[in-house]
Amino acid sequence: MTEVNGCAICSYAHTKMALEADLSDIEILNMLAGISDYIPAEEIQAIMFAQHYADSRGAPSHKSFERVIEAYGLPKAKGILGATRVIMMGNVYGIPWSSFFGRLKGKPDKRSSLPYELGSMASSILFIPIALIHSLISNDSLI
Repeated sequence: MTEVNGCAICSYAHTKMALEADLSDIEILNMLAGISDYIPAEEIQAIMFAQHYADSRGAPSHKSFERVIEAYGLPKAKGILGATRVIMMGNVYGIPWSSFFGRLKGKPDKRSSLPYELGSMASSILFIPIALIHSLISNDSLI
């Protein structure tokens, strides 16, 4: 999802994990570019679902999640959905942080503004606990 959102912090974290996992330079470059040639066949459904989840801004089609359930079974599909949501939550806050640090380095993100960056960072104090409580009590429409 890094290539979908263009988050420098995510790109850094993914590259670090790839280096520690002993991926080749080509595999790392492909990962950062969104090229899926290196993804093991048994993981492609999960990766494509996560990509679709990000592309649809957290509103994937029911059919796409049904395909994940068919491929992995309901318990693992729920884990994939949960992991994807955690990644998206990281993006919600990581992208403004990335833009803010770029701004401090004299390279502001044209898609962002200082009030947005500061507001997003400050809102995490309020919204993350609320999101956690919501996730515990919600009746998920995908599952």
